[in-house]
Amino acid sequence: VQLQAFGGGSVQAGDSLRLSCAASGTFSWYVNGWFRQAPGKEREFVAAITYSGDRTDYADSVKGRFTISRDNAKNTAYLQMNSLKPEDTAIYYCATKNYGLPTLTRNRNEYDTWGQGTQLTVSS
Repeated sequence: VQLQAFGGGSVQAGDSLRLSCAASGTFSWYVNGWFRQAPGKEREFVAAITYSGDRTDYADSVKGRFTISRDNAKNTAYLQMNSLKPEDTAIYYCATKNYGLPTLTRNRNEYDTWGQGTQLTVSS
């Protein structure tokens, strides 16, 4: 299984952007998650969604502004980001949890497959 995240770019504060995470290969990803890492900071949880899409979880910093979704027919997950802020600037990574319990988690160590990351820069 390989993941490829794309859709990042440079935007202005208040703009919207959608990230995509495309999966290739045979997989049964229970949970898809998005994480981000700003310069000098640790990688942090952003959002997660179950395989069926019936449950989601968001970091407090993005709740109400970001929406995670997935299209299993296309093997793709998305992160719709609205009302972007300069503090959202980071490299965004998608990840999947393919083993264990199919439950949402914010723990990056429970995600076993990671994409390469896509840069988002938000200017004020």
